[in-house]
Amino acid sequence: MIIHHVDAFTNELFKGNPACVCVSDAPLDENLMQKIAAENNLSETAFLVKNGEIYNLRWFTPVSKVDLCGHATLASAFVLKSFFEPSQNEFKFSTLSGILTVTYENSVFLLDFPVFELKEINVTEAMSRAVGAKPQQAFLGRDLLLIMENESDIINAKLDFGAMLELDGLITHISAKGGEFDCVSRSFAPKLGISEDPVCGSGYCHIVPFWAKNLDKIKLKALQASARSGILECEMMSNGRVRLGGTAVLYSKNEVFV
Repeated sequence: MIIHHVDAFTNELFKGNPACVCVSDAPLDENLMQKIAAENNLSETAFLVKNGEIYNLRWFTPVSKVDLCGHATLASAFVLKSFFEPSQNEFKFSTLSGILTVTYENSVFLLDFPVFELKEINVTEAMSRAVGAKPQQAFLGRDLLLIMENESDIINAKLDFGAMLELDGLITHISAKGGEFDCVSRSFAPKLGISEDPVCGSGYCHIVPFWAKNLDKIKLKALQASARSGILECEMMSNGRVRLGGTAVLYSKNEVFV
């Protein structure tokens, strides 16, 4: 089986968020998929099997299965477009979060994703301790979204992952209004065995609805301010879903023997 190692949400190698993509002729055992993901030791490994006109898609971190992943979905569409179905400009994936569609327009992959309903919750001392500064607001969906005072709180965050493990939500996102960008964010997933997710696509299913409402904008340009960095073109659509746009590059292509 061939594994493609892709850097997603970037057009430069060694930036964006890396993911491995495995395309197999038949479904793999879940235990085997988890072992492969652990061996790859990237934030996500995507497993694809064609099923008629769509692809079954599953995502695994090195320690667990997840229900939604943006950058590995982008990486999957990139691999299919580049190596399997170059004439196709639309790819549909059957996932644990329903049918996801990725379209290819003007050299950009556009991900059509659901949003997570956000409930505002009280800011706590534990939140401040986890991210090194007091959040202005806190919201809980699948993940925890902490709105910080300024961009500096994002870039210079002093993190306490032990404290973060005690917070609600699967992943913790910190976000602030940007200067050059509409918003600047970082994402942390110690509960999934990942200290910092370099560019968390599914996080924008929380981040985009918040900033679209508070900035009164439909389209947003977002910076993920991790060490690798990443840029997303985001849109809050009229049907209540979000569209995330990005590019990807191939780092390596390897054969595995399983």
